[in-house]
Amino acid sequence: MVDIALGVYLFMAFTAFNKFDDKGRRCTKVNIQITDSKTDGFIGSDEIKARLKKQGLFPLGKPIAQIRTRQIEESLMASPFVKTAECYITQDGQVNIAYSQLMPIVRVKANNGTDYYIDDKCSIMPNSHYTSDLIIATGNINQWYARNYIAYLVQTLMASDFWKNQIVQINVLSDLGIELVPRVGNHIIYIGQLPEAKTPRERQKQIADFTRHKMDRLKKFYQYGLSQAGWNRYSYINLEFDNQIICKKSKQE
Repeated sequence: MVDIALGVYLFMAFTAFNKFDDKGRRCTKVNIQITDSKTDGFIGSDEIKARLKKQGLFPLGKPIAQIRTRQIEESLMASPFVKTAECYITQDGQVNIAYSQLMPIVRVKANNGTDYYIDDKCSIMPNSHYTSDLIIATGNINQWYARNYIAYLVQTLMASDFWKNQIVQINVLSDLGIELVPRVGNHIIYIGQLPEAKTPRERQKQIADFTRHKMDRLKKFYQYGLSQAGWNRYSYINLEFDNQIICKKSKQE
């Protein structure tokens, strides 16, 4: 019994010693940190600070007892650009706010006038001041097609160090045929219509396989065709059919 009583006493003493004395204590510093490596995203620490100030949640100078860390997290998670958010108070009166971002992979500027981004989770992100060098998708695109087809096409292109630097634009024709605009060379690349599938998993796999096959053929044509004939010899390169590559000569030829 003595051992038990002593154990309870030591536990209570240790807890009391380590418990924050929130009475009269105020937040002395706010640390805002992006937890992933994607530091060129949509929302920076200044915007986080402004968002919390606007909602009366920025904790600097506030009594510790009045700081609502859960509300701060919920406020940040309400942003369409934030993936995760965590807020906690340290023993020395500082408030740490850590968050990660959803990242755009393509900007969509459709014929119907809509202008938005698709993120790395295939979700719609609103237009912003983001200026990074993204692939732009244009043409006959609605949001469903952008999320379920264009996003998978872009993911496959971005997985290649060569194509993520070479392809700058995707154009969707009225029949959903896909044109690609390269960074180098005055030509348009036509790869045909993306394969259809019922489930997202099947669709992602089929589009990835389709795109890799087309781009492998194009890369070989670049290596053994355009490297000899010249990058500006053709204005249109058609990869729709597997047994042939149809090229249209440039007007200056």
